[in-house]
Amino acid sequence: MTPSTVPELVDALLAGNRRALARVISHIENNTDLARPLLAALYPRAGRAHIIGVTGSPGTGKSTLVNVLAGVYRQRDLTVGVIAIDPTSPFSGGALLGDRVRMRDLAGDPGVFIRSMATRGSLGGLAQATADVIMVLDAAGFDRIIIETVGVGQSEVEIASAAYTTVVVEAPGLGDEVQAIKAGVLEIADIFAVNKADREGVDRTVMALKMMLSLGAPEKFQVMHHGRMLPVEIPQARTESHAWTPPIIKTIAVSGEGAVELADAIENHRLYLEQSGGRVLRDRLRAATELRMILRDYLLEKLLARTPEDVLKQTIDAVARREIDPYTAVQQLVDQVRNC
Repeated sequence: MTPSTVPELVDALLAGNRRALARVISHIENNTDLARPLLAALYPRAGRAHIIGVTGSPGTGKSTLVNVLAGVYRQRDLTVGVIAIDPTSPFSGGALLGDRVRMRDLAGDPGVFIRSMATRGSLGGLAQATADVIMVLDAAGFDRIIIETVGVGQSEVEIASAAYTTVVVEAPGLGDEVQAIKAGVLEIADIFAVNKADREGVDRTVMALKMMLSLGAPEKFQVMHHGRMLPVEIPQARTESHAWTPPIIKTIAVSGEGAVELADAIENHRLYLEQSGGRVLRDRLRAATELRMILRDYLLEKLLARTPEDVLKQTIDAVARREIDPYTAVQQLVDQVRNC
């Protein structure tokens, strides 16, 4: 009998039923009536997995690297959940599944679960439901959860608030090495993986990264969300001698070279977070970010539900004609709902 109710789906998922896991994720992605009850039931079961983000520019070989990294973890008898964020199809609105094709070596392994997710218009390299799917895989008992972002360049920094360890993948020959020291995605790295290390120019890429590290990076725990500092209590500052310095690992994903070293670096960072208190801090940052996002969506949903369609249309037309600025228009809509 196929589980269909919340208790049935939760019990089947916790028992290791992969079909139930896939159905739960589908409910969450599609925001069905069962989505919120499922999330509420599974949330207390999560909190044990180590979450790894893999990001970087398109063409650096992220998918192939995730494939071999998951293979290393399977050799160590650890279960792996993979979330591959793909561009949205302009026809179906679904994921193009290119990442899953590159991870075909993991197919059939009962200790690996791969889920492709469409961005569906979300910026920052992640899909809107990514945080919820991470939690579901965590509750399902996976030891390591790897999130591969879509690859959108230097704005792809949301992964830092979703993962405990962020791996930024670079590759030689993709452009001017000065790009490596620009502010943006490289500032979120806990580990650098210089992939395609058999190509010419790898030493210049490594040197550029070392130059960037020597300049120093901002304290990544001071996370901004929509221009506002998140109200998260920061523990006593760590001394420079105890600060984590991102290692630079050379890899050749197509042959698996460097994958073991990369996995070791990730595990070293996991231990560092546990011993320094960084994991607790990142849990608080993740909670603050999730609460803000959920609160924003909830309030927007309530506001739109209480705003007559003709009023909203008139407001949109007024803004389009520049008769009123959008900030004033929003304030008027909020005041109107508040006075109802």
